[in-house]
Amino acid sequence: MPKVNITETVLRDSHQSLIATRMTTEQMLPILEEMDRIGYYSLEAWGGATFDACLRFLNEDPWVRLRKIRDKVKNTKLQMLFRGQNILGYRHYADDVVEYFVQKSIDNGIDIIRIFDALNDARNLETSIKAAIKENGHAQAAISYTISPVHSNESFAQYAKQLEDMGAHSICIKDMAGLLKPYTAYELVKTLKETVKIPVQLHTHYTSGLASMTLLKAIEAGVDAVDTAISPMAMGTSQPPTEAMVATLEGTEYDTELNLNQLDRIARYFSPLREEYIKSGLLDTDILKVDVNALLYQVPGGMLSNLVSQLKQAGKSDKLIEVLEEVPRVREDSGYPPLVTPTSQIVGSQATFNIITGERYKTITKEFRGLVKGEYGETPVSIKPEFVKQIIGDEEQITKRPADNLKPELDTLREKVKAYSEQDEDVLTYTLFEQVAAKFFDIRKAAKYKVDLDNADSVNKVHPV
Repeated sequence: MPKVNITETVLRDSHQSLIATRMTTEQMLPILEEMDRIGYYSLEAWGGATFDACLRFLNEDPWVRLRKIRDKVKNTKLQMLFRGQNILGYRHYADDVVEYFVQKSIDNGIDIIRIFDALNDARNLETSIKAAIKENGHAQAAISYTISPVHSNESFAQYAKQLEDMGAHSICIKDMAGLLKPYTAYELVKTLKETVKIPVQLHTHYTSGLASMTLLKAIEAGVDAVDTAISPMAMGTSQPPTEAMVATLEGTEYDTELNLNQLDRIARYFSPLREEYIKSGLLDTDILKVDVNALLYQVPGGMLSNLVSQLKQAGKSDKLIEVLEEVPRVREDSGYPPLVTPTSQIVGSQATFNIITGERYKTITKEFRGLVKGEYGETPVSIKPEFVKQIIGDEEQITKRPADNLKPELDTLREKVKAYSEQDEDVLTYTLFEQVAAKFFDIRKAAKYKVDLDNADSVNKVHPV
């Protein structure tokens, strides 16, 4: 058994889970060179919600963030999370957009692209896996882990084999809700290692309190790499602490070969930042508690906070338990989709409407109709025909790969963004988040204009005209 590799998540999923992805690039930069000396297998630094949050809340260009991180990190692989045909957005995009986004991500510094699909529909990973291979990137295909009567270790292994046959360089078990129990993880990893020849990695969340034990049992079963977060930004809805895992494995056959004293320097950098987040209210200490609801209702932490927010806005906070009980029923009706972006939001919103209106499916969201219709791909089990008819009427279900219905988009989008564009990547930013991107481009232009004015003023003061 070779050493266990560690992927550090503090630059992406850790702060996405704990502080809604609000860590700024400037807060990251001072520690990056030190992190680069640790010996991590990879730093997860981009993708997921970072792209949206940079534009919407931080007035940052996500591409500039990636380039700045790459400039400081010379020796460690940079990793991103990628939603297959959804890229980093919430709908399916045409193949030419997916291919171009993969190309530009790798051009700007990404080494490993972790690609997943919310429904575990392999067809939705095909284009991005091929694109990553073409660009000489590492295509890590992820299994969205979930619990249901139709999901089993054998079905996950069958899916992993499909992904390996498509060219994936490694497999990741993506346990977004912290549902994977330690002994189940042991059996799942054993089954995967017997089925595929490529490396297997495990990503989980501390939400349910199981994560460190789950990683340990997966390591004993032969998992090749695990995701952890440096301790000030670990636990709660984040990942298990890096230092604890390194210390646990030290001196064993699974030794990570990472140095605890070096890791302590990283922890000491992030500790004051954590205190800032708590004081500002960004880090709500409630999310650091073990949440048993995750195990009872299979609801990820981010989905739970969305449900609480929706009910609060509707003045129905007292209905939370009813909504949580409705989620598994809606999930069963819609073919047992795993609950991860975007299906977690889709199922959660529909469950909320079912309870608030007092009548199941009286109000049907556009996204739920799309899920039942097949716009997001094939659900793990076929949805009952009578339910399909109830939701979409006489419309025809989509049975082929959803992106086959999409015409190439890039040329049209380049025309649309021409007035804003300052770099090739702007067309991709605009494609994913049109309104948010347009607003950001205006802010960027105004800031640049101000800098030009300030520079002109300073020149004129020295050399009056």
